[in-house]
Amino acid sequence: MRVLGCDVILKIVSLFLVVMAVLAMFGKLKVPGSKRLASARCPRCGRFRIGKGPCACGHGGSGT
Repeated sequence: MRVLGCDVILKIVSLFLVVMAVLAMFGKLKVPGSKRLASARCPRCGRFRIGKGPCACGHGGSGT
């Protein structure tokens, strides 16, 4: 049985599209703890705050 070049290219392209679709599905999944991780950032500069003290940029404490 003879395999044509266009058959191989078609299989490679279709496999690539399937892999990209699977990656897109995993990318849309919600990560557990992402809300808590987002709240650990400073709302002013975006850096992560460690502890409950003020950020290094001088912005207020944990909730302000």
